[in-house]
Amino acid sequence: MSEVIFLVEEAPEGGYTARALGESIFTEADTFAELHDKVRDAVRCHFEENKVPKIIRLHHVKEEVITV
Repeated sequence: MSEVIFLVEEAPEGGYTARALGESIFTEADTFAELHDKVRDAVRCHFEENKVPKIIRLHHVKEEVITV
């Protein structure tokens, strides 16, 4: 595997959550900068040393509700 993709969302209670697509990896952080470190750490822990993907993609989704 050359890359892993994470779906990043703003958590209702604040901060961010990140869930990998196709892998059972989940992490969360208070800031987006902190999330980068936590995602890297989660990926290193999930894969064997010689199978760690070279690229981590973060797909940030922000949902907004507006009224008419």
